[in-house]
Formats: sequence, structure tokens, C-alpha cells
Amino acid sequence: MTRTITPRLRTLVLLFLAVTGALLAGAGPASAHAALTGSDPAQGVVVPKAPTQVSLTFSEKVAMSGDSLRVLDPQGRPVQQGEPADVSGTTYSVRLRSGLGKGTYTVTYQVVSADSHPVSGAYTFSVGAPSQTVVSASGPAAGGGVVGALYAFGRYLSYGGFIVLAGGAAFVLACWQRGAGVRALQRLVVGGWLALTAATLWLLLLRGSYTTSGKLADVFDLDLLGQVLQTKTGAALVSRLLLLAAAALFVAVLFGTYNRREEGEEKRDLTFGLAIGGVVVAAGLASSWAMAEHASVGLQAGIAMPVDVVHLLAVAAWLGGLTALLVALYRAPAETPVEAAAVRRFSRLAFGSVVTLAATGIYQSWRQLGSWSAFTETGYGQLLLIKIALVALLVGIASVSRRWTGRLADTVAPAKAERARKERAEKERVTSAAVEQTSDTRSTGHAGSAGNAVDAAKGAEAAVAGEGKATGDGDTGTGTDSEPGSGGDSQRAAQLARQRAVIDAARRKRLRDADPNRFGLRRSVFAEAGVAVVLLAVTTALTQTEPGRTELEAKAGTSASSSSSPSSSAPSGALTLDMPFDTGGTDGKGVVSVDLDPARVGGNEMHVYVRRPNGRAFDVPEVKVSFTLEAKKIGPLPVDPDHITTGHWSANGVQIPMAGDWKIAVTVRTSDIDQVTVSKNAQIG
Repeated sequence: MTRTITPRLRTLVLLFLAVTGALLAGAGPASAHAALTGSDPAQGVVVPKAPTQVSLTFSEKVAMSGDSLRVLDPQGRPVQQGEPADVSGTTYSVRLRSGLGKGTYTVTYQVVSADSHPVSGAYTFSVGAPSQTVVSASGPAAGGGVVGALYAFGRYLSYGGFIVLAGGAAFVLACWQRGAGVRALQRLVVGGWLALTAATLWLLLLRGSYTTSGKLADVFDLDLLGQVLQTKTGAALVSRLLLLAAAALFVAVLFGTYNRREEGEEKRDLTFGLAIGGVVVAAGLASSWAMAEHASVGLQAGIAMPVDVVHLLAVAAWLGGLTALLVALYRAPAETPVEAAAVRRFSRLAFGSVVTLAATGIYQSWRQLGSWSAFTETGYGQLLLIKIALVALLVGIASVSRRWTGRLADTVAPAKAERARKERAEKERVTSAAVEQTSDTRSTGHAGSAGNAVDAAKGAEAAVAGEGKATGDGDTGTGTDSEPGSGGDSQRAAQLARQRAVIDAARRKRLRDADPNRFGLRRSVFAEAGVAVVLLAVTTALTQTEPGRTELEAKAGTSASSSSSPSSSAPSGALTLDMPFDTGGTDGKGVVSVDLDPARVGGNEMHVYVRRPNGRAFDVPEVKVSFTLEAKKIGPLPVDPDHITTGHWSANGVQIPMAGDWKIAVTVRTSDIDQVTVSKNAQIG
């Protein structure tokens, strides 16, 4: 009863964690993939006179170069002066030439976010009145084109290489130590090391072009390569290469000294040492991703990076071990088949890995999404739902593999005993034939040939017992010829022995392959591997996709700017400011817009609008506004607007005593304990 219920309960637990775990994510701030959250002048506005500078505000700190921020006139000529300046950590500005004429101007930007991904875009504003422009409003396509596709492939290859390298080695050490001598597994793990090394070098070369021009010709630009080496991503790639040198030493010991060591206390000590060293090297390799990507920025980065390392190690143990098991089931020689005990050990390892993946995945989802709506309203959320579905499918197939493993364990002992009986009978038969041949040879006086025949018989015994060098899968040698000068009888006997060994190995392989339980296990593991390949592709796409939180913030900023454009372009000189906010609590994100009309000294009419990230009106418990002229040490002058309707507050007769650069601060309270104050400066009067 227990044996049938426990696997089902484990499967249900895994499905529950994989499918619903990520949905437990609550609202909370996290940063990754910078998004444009504000601009001055705003997108699409018409200003009465040319501004002296253009400012852009991002959701996180970004890296800029001299031409990252450009402003182009209607004829496509640059009108910015100097390099972009960091105003407040997330706000960057560039000065404009004086005397700009009327017309539509295009602002383009191409920056690198703190999580190493390039971000680009463009928008327009007009001076006096809109006009025709020759500039494309799409802006530069950072991270796209041929270079972007090659970079994405390199990332996929690097993840795959790491998974095969770390997971294959873990399978050998933790599940099937005899596999260290199987040539197919050796090729698999070494192939993972080669793939990861080649992909890392490839990414290092592509990085400069990927984040700047996007041109294939710039891949071998040494100046760009020098700039990349000075960035966080460049340092991570170089550290990965250094760790791969240590990984090469680990692989050499695993398949060299460890494989040749006889069973005993020394081998157990070496197993322990290799396990510790392997975990350290694998964790270091995983850290080269964590220190340069999503986990390294935003909320709780000090916790997120170790969690990301554990997540990657669990992926490698599960999917890499699965790949090694598949290779072992299909390519292991007949003399060293994969035991049911090894499959059971891997099953336990995979179960622990999936539980770890679910726990760390919940935390990562909480950081990257921040709201329930992001699952369906953002590309990141939709990809995450696909990933969850694939994990659930993989867990379901794994439960089928567990059942095949149980059946294989029930039949392997009788089959092993029968195989041993047949091998003993064959050994006795070959030995008897050799003795008879020896007697005949001695009676005719060919003692030398008889000795060779006996030697051949001994070789045949070793071959039949699986201890010789003659096998039928090509992974080991085919034996040695007789010594020079031996007679024809000994050569023929040795040849017959080798042939018998080959035939016997082929027979054992056919018997092994004909086992319905082993055949079923092969099919289910093969299906798991196929789903794992697709899952890895989706995971790679997730690492290059703008997280749901920042995508919603960008949409909210765009919609708020668009809705405020008519007021901003009115001839009365009305002022509109849009400020994203996040109180940190549940349902605490949105955008607050302040309209001040006519934005001059004296009395003004003020309207405050609060919207959710999706643009809908947002009724919060309290909104307060204050005005401060810091240059003259005036204020803060508080204003308590009246609640008009859902998401709308208003106040009349707001007095501005003098012209200047006023700081307008808005305090938004979304619950009894959650509130935040956001502010912007604007010229009034």
C-alpha cells in the first residue's frame, strides 16, 4: 500500500509546487531590465518654446556612453551638446543647442541596464507645432538583428553546456560511479565543458557589438572588447573562463584517477573530495550568471543572487542528470548496464531538485512580476506560464519513469542471476574444450601450441565473463593478437575466443534491449529529455525578456503621458507632471498625474489623477500635494485636494507666490500603513 501511494503523493506535491507555486507571488518592487518611466519634455507634447535640455528617467540605474542619448531635429541633424549627465541616479539629461526652431524633434536612447541587457527606444516632442520629420520613431534596435540572434544562441549553448557538465558529473558521482568508465558518459561531460567554454568566448566577442552598434563587423573590434572587459558582464565572463580551467582538472581526475582506483576506503575518500570540489566549481560557474543578470539588481539582491545560484544548480542536477541517464540507457556497453539502483538514486536526486526549483522559482517570480496581472498582461508573465506548464509536464513524465524503475528493480535480480548462471556454464564449456585441445596437442608433440591454446582458453574465459577487452560496442579494444612465432592453432583458438566474446556481448545486449521494463524506461526518459530541451529554450528566452514589473511601469508611463498630452500642449501654459509610485504593499503601484493650470504666479487650478499600471482609475485613501521653491527656501506649501470621483482629486486657488523651479511632491497612501512620496521639479511662472 505504501509503495503505491508514496510516488503519487510525491507527484501531486511536485505538480502543486510547479503549477501554483509561482502564483503565490505578491506585489513588491524589484528591478531588472530598465524601462523608461518618464521624460521631460514628455512623449508627444507640444511645448511653446524650445527646452534647454532633455531628461529621461528609467526604472533603474543604466550605463550610458557618449552617444547613448541623442536628440534629432526634423531633418535628422543632432542638436544635443556634450555627453549625457547623471542627474539623480535614474534620471539622465543632455543639453540642447540654443535657438532651436519649431517642429518635431526625435529623442533616441540606447543604454545598458544594470542586469546587463541593452535597452533602446525613441519618442518625439514638438516645439511650437508638429511637423514632418525624416527620423524614424522606432529608434535603434539594441540587441536585435543577426548579432542579437547569435548572442541568444550563445546564451542557450552556455546554459546547455553548464547543465550537461555539472549534471553529468553529478550523475556519475552521486548515482552511478561505475559510469566513470563508460566512454559515452565521458564524451557527454567533456562535450558539455567544450560547449560552455566555446559559448563563453563567443559571448565575450559578441558583447560589444550586441550592446552598441549591432553590426557583425564590430565583433572583432578590440576597442569594444576592451570596453566589455571593464563592465560587470565582461568580468563575469572572464571569471567563468577561469573557473572552467578548474572544471577541466576536475573532469580529468573524475575520468582518470577516480575511474582507475579500486573500490575501497581510498576511493570513498576521493569520492568525497571530488564531490566537495565539484560543488564549489559548479557554484562558482552558476555565480557568473547570478552576478551579472536579473538577480544582481533590484530588491534583496544579496538574497536573490544565492537563490539564483541554487536554482541553476538544481536545474543542472535534474536536467543534466536526466541527459546522462538517457545516454547511459542507450549507449552503456552490455558489460556495464545501468542498474535499477542507480536509476532510483537519480529519481531521489531529481525529486529534491524539483522541490528546490519550485521554492526558488516562487521567490524569483515574486521579484520579477510583482502583481497577478503581470502573468497575462506581459510577455515575461506569459513565458513564465509556458515554463510552469512545461515543468508540470516534465514532472508528470518523470512519475511514469519512476514506475518503470520500480518494475525494472523487481525483475533485475532474477535476470542477473540467470545471466550469471549462463556465463558460468559457458566458461566451463570453453575451459573443457581448451583442456581437450591441450591433451590432443601434447599427444602429437606440439607442446608450444598447447600452451598457446590454454592461453587462448583463458582469454576466452575472461572475455565471456566480461573481463576481457573484446566487446561489441566499440568503446573498448578488440583484444591482442598472438605473439609472433606462435602456431596457427593458437591463433585460431584466440580468434575463436574473440568471436565468442563478441557474439556473447551482442547476445547480452539483445537480451537487455528486449526487456520491456528497460525499453519503457528508455522511452519515458527520452520524452523527458525532449521536453527539457524546449524548457531550456523558454528559460533562455526569459532571461532576455523584460520582466513583467518593468513592462507594466513602462506601459503606465506611456499611457499617462499620452493622456496628458492635450493639456500639456494647450496654449494656456498648463503644466502636467506624471510620477510613477510604489508604496511597497499589496496593490501599491500606479501613476499619479498633477495638472496645474495656468502654471503661473498667483492662483491656479490643480487636478490630481491616480491610475493603476494598466491605465485604469485608482481610488486610494489619501492624496496630499506640496510645493517647495528650494532656491528661495519657500515651502513646503501644503495643498489638500478634494476627492471628486474615482481616481480624481481637485483644488482651486492654489497660490504660487513667485516664479521659479518648484518641487511638486505628492504623497499617496494606498492602505493604513503603506504610503510613499514622489516628486518632480517644474518651472512655474
